[in-house]
Amino acid sequence: MVLFFKKALPPSLSLDALNFLLADVRGALGPYLNVFLVTQQHWTQSSVGVVTTISGLLGLAVQTPIGAAIDATHAKRGLIVAALAALAAGAVAIFAFPTFWPVMVANTLIAVVGDVFGPAVSALTLGLFARQALAVRLGRNAAFDHAGNVAIAAAAGAIGWMFSQRAVFLLVPACAALATMATLSIQAAAIDHARARGGQADGGGATKPGPEGIKLLLRNKPLLVFAICALLFHFANAPLLPLVGQKLAASHKHLATAMMSACIIAAQLIMLPIALAVGHYADRIGRKPILLIGFAILPIRALLYIVSDNAAWLIGVQLLDGVGAGIFGAITPLLIADLTRGTGRYNIAQGAVATVQGIGASLSALAAGEIVDRFGYSAAFIESAVAASVALAALVVAMPETAQDEAVLF
Repeated sequence: MVLFFKKALPPSLSLDALNFLLADVRGALGPYLNVFLVTQQHWTQSSVGVVTTISGLLGLAVQTPIGAAIDATHAKRGLIVAALAALAAGAVAIFAFPTFWPVMVANTLIAVVGDVFGPAVSALTLGLFARQALAVRLGRNAAFDHAGNVAIAAAAGAIGWMFSQRAVFLLVPACAALATMATLSIQAAAIDHARARGGQADGGGATKPGPEGIKLLLRNKPLLVFAICALLFHFANAPLLPLVGQKLAASHKHLATAMMSACIIAAQLIMLPIALAVGHYADRIGRKPILLIGFAILPIRALLYIVSDNAAWLIGVQLLDGVGAGIFGAITPLLIADLTRGTGRYNIAQGAVATVQGIGASLSALAAGEIVDRFGYSAAFIESAVAASVALAALVVAMPETAQDEAVLF
């Protein structure tokens, strides 16, 4: 293992491996936890919503500070390794003690350290690759992330079928160890830390002074519009997969984990080529037209879940998540890089946007749980469709194109 760390891989291969394995680490949680708690531990929807909302909101509180820390530190690899260790500990705790308070504490820890991965990997990408290669490289990051999600969903489905839903959580420490190796295979000296924080304007110019923390979000109007759209998008999108997984589990209890894996794999197989396409076309046709496609898919998908409870239909509709969420995930780091170019505040902006969209996702878990308990699944899907439609309208009316704007928008 020591020899492995001394033999650094080319940066492109290291990032490929890191994105693939980080998806594995995160993919063994999330929807699987919700389905496990409802179908195996017999939690109510409201109880699951409370845990998801509280841990999510507590995790949100640290997103912008974590972004600031990533901007400031040269130990970006060390932050990823420490977060991986904490994430593995949280997953083991859920496996060993799947009762309310242990799950609450572990899920909160997971929510907090999970804030590190997205901005840290984006920062490493900015620090390792020049701007002209950024769109393609960020698209490739997203593609390997989706490939990792397919791999972990297949592994989780097999483990859940052969052993138990509970055993799925033991995948996390194994994947975390491999992700640590991938992180440490990146040469620290190869990272340009000024560029990694968005601190150089095009052409290597000097860093421009920018506001700190949440002020960045409030004073940058296009970034504020995008954050509001992201909040509404995640409010609509976040509960859909867990709700579909629960519907499938209720009808096919012995295949609950396999059904959830099928939903995830269906979407992720679409997201992989979508991410590569976003990287290829983002500089050619701009960011906004691509975003509009992603946002338009979401309300359609939410309403289609109402049409039938057939497992094949529900899994087929889940394919649309690969288009909508795939576009959003691939283009967001690039769009934020556009809006913070030359400010040295890239990761604070990422943290601020992630905080806002995380608020939407966390509140949606509680809202969806209450709606399902009181009015049923169809009402929850309609509520998501309405929120998604509002997000689309806001994007059409208020979001400018960022690809051709070479000036920093402050």
